[in-house]
Amino acid sequence: MAGWKPPFHATHPGYLWPEPVHIPLIIRRSPLLAALLLLWSCTGEQGGPVRADALGGRHYGGIFNTNETEKIRSIFPLNLSQASAHRIASQIYQGLVRFDQQDLTIEPCLAERWEVDASATTYTFHLRKDVFFHADPVFANEKERRFDANAVLYCFQRICTASPENQMFWLFQDKVVGANVFYAATAEGNVPAKGVEGFEVVDEHTFRIRLTHPFPSFLHLLAHQGSWIWPARLWDVYGRDLMAHAIGTGPFRLKTSSPDEVFVLERDPDHWDRDENGNQLPFLDAVRCTLEPDKNKELDSFLAGKLSCMFEVPVDRITVLNDSLDETGAIRFLVQTVPGLAVQFYGFNGTRPPFQDVRVRRAVALAIDRRFLVDSVLKGMAVAALHGIVAPGLAGYPYELVPGHPFAPDSARGLLADAGFPNGEGFPPLILQVSAGFGYVEVAEAVQNMLEQELGVATILSMLPADQHFERIEMGRAQVWREGWLADFPDPENFLALLYGKNAVADTALPTFLNTTRYRDPRYDSLFTLAQRTVDLVERARYLALAEQVAMIDVAITPLYHERSVRLLQPWVRDLPQNPMEYRDLSTVWFDPAVKR
Repeated sequence: MAGWKPPFHATHPGYLWPEPVHIPLIIRRSPLLAALLLLWSCTGEQGGPVRADALGGRHYGGIFNTNETEKIRSIFPLNLSQASAHRIASQIYQGLVRFDQQDLTIEPCLAERWEVDASATTYTFHLRKDVFFHADPVFANEKERRFDANAVLYCFQRICTASPENQMFWLFQDKVVGANVFYAATAEGNVPAKGVEGFEVVDEHTFRIRLTHPFPSFLHLLAHQGSWIWPARLWDVYGRDLMAHAIGTGPFRLKTSSPDEVFVLERDPDHWDRDENGNQLPFLDAVRCTLEPDKNKELDSFLAGKLSCMFEVPVDRITVLNDSLDETGAIRFLVQTVPGLAVQFYGFNGTRPPFQDVRVRRAVALAIDRRFLVDSVLKGMAVAALHGIVAPGLAGYPYELVPGHPFAPDSARGLLADAGFPNGEGFPPLILQVSAGFGYVEVAEAVQNMLEQELGVATILSMLPADQHFERIEMGRAQVWREGWLADFPDPENFLALLYGKNAVADTALPTFLNTTRYRDPRYDSLFTLAQRTVDLVERARYLALAEQVAMIDVAITPLYHERSVRLLQPWVRDLPQNPMEYRDLSTVWFDPAVKR
C-alpha cells in the first residue's frame, strides 16, 4: 500500500516504555475447560475425554498432562531463559518463523513468506492476515486484537531497548542497522523518535529488516523465543505481572499460572493454524503442566497414566526403560531417544581467586573423569564432552580443531602445584554449587570424590533450588557451578554465544544472563565476530571452532557431557515428533481413542 503510514499508537517508538496501568480485570474460564479440569481432578483419568472426530482420522479433545521439575522464573519472551519455561511459553507465543518439529528447519509461521535481497542484508516478510492475539479484557474490540506489522515493530524495538526485563538484545546486537545506537540511547533514558533504523513497516501486512552485514543464521534468531510477538497492551495493562498474564497468537492461551505448582493452558478457539487436512488446530482442549520437583514422583505419575509424557528418567530408576511392555507383550509406554543438542558444564568464577589462575581452572578440569561420569553415573544416557562445549551432530562443524579437557590427573596435580597448592595444601575449600536435575547431584558427588582423591582439594557441595542457584550464578556469587545449555537453534554459534564478551555484563554488581562466567578474551571475541560476518559456511564454522579452541585452552568453563534426549510417551498420544532441541509444538497432538487407557 503505497504511502501508507502507521498511526501514532502503542507501536510507535516513542511509546515503547509506558508506565503500566493496572486495571481490575475479570479473568474468564471457559465452561468446557472448567468441566474437563474438574473431571480430571476427580477421577484421575489421563487426558480427559476425546470429544469429536476430525478429518484424516484425528480426534479433538483431551488434556495433555506434563511436568517440569523446577520453579518457573518467567514465561515472558524477553526474559525467558529456562528450557522448562520455554516448553510452556512456546504453546502461547509465536514468531514470524518457527522450527519444523522433526528436522528443525525453518518454516513459515506468522509470516507466510519472505524474500531476501541479493546482498543477503534485507529481509521482507509478508505477514498472515488471519491472525488474532488471544481474547483478553485488555482489548476493547476485535480490531485491537489483530496481528499486523505494527506489532512486529513494537516487539522488535523492545528487543533493542535497554531494560531489566530484556535479556534478548544479543539477538539483534551488531546485526540490525541502528540496533546498537537505539539500545545505547535507551540505556541513557532517551528513545530515538525514528526508532531502529533497520526496521520498517512497509504496510499493514509487510515488515522489512535491514542488516549491517549478511548473517547466515538470521532466520534462526527470528524463531528464537526472544523474537516471539505479543501485543503492546500486554505490557501497558499488566506491566510486570507477566507470569499471571500472557497474550500471544499460539494454539493455547494461559488460564492458570502458579510458578511453584502448575500452569494450565486452554485451547484458543480462534487460532489461525490448520493441519494438512484442513482441521483447525489445536486438537487438545488443554495442556496442564505441574511443577513437581521430585523426579521419582513424576515417574510414578507417568507409570500410573496421569502424565502424557515424561523426559529425563531418574538415574537410579533407569531400568524402567526395559519395562515398556507388559507381561502379555502389549505396549505400556513408548521409549524414544535422540542425541540432544545440549551440554552440561561447570563454570568458574574467574573474577576472584583462586580461579583467576588458569592453572587452577585447568587442574580442576583435568581431574574429572568424564567417561566414568557417563558410563557409571549416568548409565550411558549421555556422551562425554571430549571436544568442547558445542554438542555433537551439527553438520560441517570441525570438532577436531577443538581441544577438550581429558582426564589427566598427573598433569592436574602438577598444575595445582605450580599454582602454589602442592597436593592441595593451602587451597581453600572448593564450593561446587548444583541444582536438582537429571544426574546433576550424582555427577557432582562423583566429581567431589575425584577432586579430593586426585588433587587433595576439599570440596563442598551446595545444593540449591533452581531459582536460587541461577540467581547466585547471574550475580557472580557462585565459585564453581553446574550449568546446562539446550540449544535455542541448531547452530554452533548458539553454544559459543555463552562465552562472547559482549554477552557479559562487566559490572559485577549487576546480573549477567547469557555469559554467566563473564569471560572476555579479545582473541575469542574477534574470531566470534568474524564468524558472524562470514557467509561461506565452511569458513564460518572454522572461525567458530578456533574461537572455541581459545576458550577451551583458557578453561573459561569445563564441559562435562552431552545428554541424550530420552522421553517416555503414553501409547495413545499421536503426532508429537521428537527432536534434539526438545522443541515442542502441541498444536498437532491428538489422543487416539482406540488405545486403552
